[in-house]
Amino acid sequence: MNFFRSKSVTLPKHNCVLENALQVPATKKLVGKRVVLASNSPRRKEILKTFGIEPEVVPSTFEEDLPHASFENVHEYPVATATHKAVEVYERLVRDDPDDAPDLVIAADTVVLTHPAPNVMGGFEEQDKGPQEILEKPETQEDNYRMLLDLNGGICEVVTGISLVYPVLEAPGYKIKSLDERSLVHFADNPEHLLRAYVESKEGIDRAGGFAVQGLGGVLIRKVDGDYNNVVGFPASRVIFQVFGYTARRRNGLPLVGVAV
Repeated sequence: MNFFRSKSVTLPKHNCVLENALQVPATKKLVGKRVVLASNSPRRKEILKTFGIEPEVVPSTFEEDLPHASFENVHEYPVATATHKAVEVYERLVRDDPDDAPDLVIAADTVVLTHPAPNVMGGFEEQDKGPQEILEKPETQEDNYRMLLDLNGGICEVVTGISLVYPVLEAPGYKIKSLDERSLVHFADNPEHLLRAYVESKEGIDRAGGFAVQGLGGVLIRKVDGDYNNVVGFPASRVIFQVFGYTARRRNGLPLVGVAV
């Protein structure tokens, strides 16, 4: 005869917070929430997982073809792309199952920009930077090689736009918060045979700027000013501890700071 009745435990349907997450208000607010990453990038997912967050992955179907020329400030381009990606995923998931709408959708877009060399004093603020251009993803090895020759011994700027979409009562039923994070990547003065060897590895093909700092491309880099994870593709520290920060105002149970819309 069984004297002990097993007690059923109701587990939350969604839980993106892992056991290794820091036990702080920022992460505790995400327990039991449906958090979605609108990207199929394994690097972004892995960065979030390092911080103890494992979101559901739903890649966006947005074409990411916004015309660069329509942006007076080139830094707004990745933010706009990330916003379109986040909204597309949020609206699709709500249509598919209104009773299981996401509590938060996170989208990101990373671009690499040209950047002037420092002046003789080693600073950037005192000089006219001039127009910055987005470095496209190389499609061939020769394109990759030419791009790396231009970057070699110089500097590029990596900008990641982040957009977050979360539900509110007022129309259209969601709110958008966005930010951008910027880092400078300093290339070493690499010999041409090293550039050729990297190009032949094909790692830089179809990657922004033609290199992967977290892979073989790291050998080409002298230093990074700013968030290293931003260069990889997702500035998780800022997203988690500023956007979900301690001093945030709260809406619908999710803490959010007043970042730019």
